[in-house]
Amino acid sequence: MSTIKNSYEAVLVISTKLADEKIEEIVKKFQELIEKNATLDGVDTWGKRRLAYLINKESEGYYVLFNFTSATEFPAELDRICKITDGILRSLIIKKES
Repeated sequence: MSTIKNSYEAVLVISTKLADEKIEEIVKKFQELIEKNATLDGVDTWGKRRLAYLINKESEGYYVLFNFTSATEFPAELDRICKITDGILRSLIIKKES
């Protein structure tokens, strides 16, 4: 395991077709995943926002921003989990400039 730590931002866009409890469940799941593998610096819930274009015939998404510090391997694993999690329309993980 590398000891290099970087700051990252992850934005998840969750389907608003899901029940509120299911959306909260997904947010909690990712929050716990990040806390287990990294240092969670903050969670910013933006809530329902209009999408710039339709994704899977949906015009709205529920946005959540996670700020975290982790080893360089973790963001790839987080991205993989985002891609296979039902209910996530889009995800973006970027490394912050130090």
